[in-house]
Amino acid sequence: MSDLHVYDTTLRDGAQREGMSLSVNDKLAIARHLDDLGVGFIEGGWPGANPKDAEFFRRARTELGLRTAQLTAFGSTRRPGGDAAADLAHLRESGAGVVTLVAKSDVRHVERALRTTREENLAMVRDSVAHLRGEGQRVFLDAEHFFDGYAADPAYALEVLRVAAEAGADVAVLCDTNGGMLPYQLSEVVAHVVATGLRVGIHAHDDTSCAVANSLAAIDAGATHVQGTANGYGERCGNADLFSIVAALEGKLGRQVLPAGRLVELGRVSHAVAEVANIAPDPHQPWVGSSAFAHKAGLHVSAIKADPDLYQHVDPAVVGNDMRLLVSELAGRATIELKGKALGLEPDRDTVARVIDRVKDLESVGYSFEAAEASFELLLRGEMGQRPVYFDLESWRVIVEMRAGAVVSEATVKLHAKGERIVATGEGNGPVNALDTALRSALQSLYPELARLELVDYKVRIVSGEHGTDAVTRVLVETSDGTSEWDTVGVHENVIAASWQALEEAYTSGLLRSGVEAPARPE
Repeated sequence: MSDLHVYDTTLRDGAQREGMSLSVNDKLAIARHLDDLGVGFIEGGWPGANPKDAEFFRRARTELGLRTAQLTAFGSTRRPGGDAAADLAHLRESGAGVVTLVAKSDVRHVERALRTTREENLAMVRDSVAHLRGEGQRVFLDAEHFFDGYAADPAYALEVLRVAAEAGADVAVLCDTNGGMLPYQLSEVVAHVVATGLRVGIHAHDDTSCAVANSLAAIDAGATHVQGTANGYGERCGNADLFSIVAALEGKLGRQVLPAGRLVELGRVSHAVAEVANIAPDPHQPWVGSSAFAHKAGLHVSAIKADPDLYQHVDPAVVGNDMRLLVSELAGRATIELKGKALGLEPDRDTVARVIDRVKDLESVGYSFEAAEASFELLLRGEMGQRPVYFDLESWRVIVEMRAGAVVSEATVKLHAKGERIVATGEGNGPVNALDTALRSALQSLYPELARLELVDYKVRIVSGEHGTDAVTRVLVETSDGTSEWDTVGVHENVIAASWQALEEAYTSGLLRSGVEAPARPE
């Protein structure tokens, strides 16, 4: 594994994503998840830049306990005219065994941004690397804006790398800081640098949507150190997605870059990091997204039924993901059969044909079963004569009124369950919340399993805009029992009626999942 460094910079470069702010506890949690995955290096931040990063490194000494990864501190070379011992004290005292130093490798940045001479910049690199090496720390050099610098003055850009290597830097990391490179351009430059005998790394940004491709091209050209961030987080358009890079290296190229058996943790770690960062996971993210192996077209699913490899580039289980079949108006017989099998049902050919027609008819008026798989299960069970009925609705009513300056919703439901007629009311901060409260009040004594159910998300969409406020409304409800979630759908011209449909199916599905047997229906 030592022939290629997998270096994660989520806690520093990734945290520069707009709207992302990590606490010290967040950073410690993410570091543990990355260590579980088995990355080689975790860049914890810039210990001298702000109190948060200083506290992170202080706490990391006693709280982190990394098993696989090495903690890395990030910082800059000494100041122009400065003293390395004084300027780099925060890196020397960080407790990190590895330091990544950023240095200017573009002569234009040296002269215009740093406002110093070429010679002084080289001295800054030499002094800084040599000082930290003398203190026993391993040093990587991030050559900032390297590819732009190489285009402007290749001899000087290479001289920065040479000076760093002579002073003791282990790796010269070529940074596509502006994210403007394309793979064929980048690989030519990387190959040239590798030919000088230096150990080369790559740090790519995604401004041309090529960060992962550029990273893989660099490795193909001889780079043996790759930097990236979890889920591609980062400034502007983000950094190279380290998870996609690792998956491609192991899943496509057969190159083991993580400890054996760790790649299967990729999906879990991706979602865990997103949860800590409070960023909704991208369902369409390659390899680990919930839609990465989701199939909708009937033609595709028909082929998958014969052989999943026909429409999947890799077994999703390799990266801890799973294949999903989406039921929609595009569904064919194979989709329904496979979906039924996954639910433990065996619909016959006539049932499958009826379900296909029902799905197409319902989706034509606004339903979306790919987003509400629990509703599809109830539809399938209904066509098979196996849909459970736990209660029968007599009526519901919702009142919304202003009381003492506050808007209050009150719902009344009348229903029949287990031979009883039940009338219950409930109040809520909205009509759906009030209906949920009333329905729960009506049924909980008969079905105590409902106490574990919680409505966790509610989405409304106008699916037909032809009639303004009279348009058809689709409601999606997500419900949880504390261990799993499921989605149900309702469609109606009235948003409350649509909400009731979704809510009723959410309760029915919840009781079904809990193994509750429906009462016998009267003859």
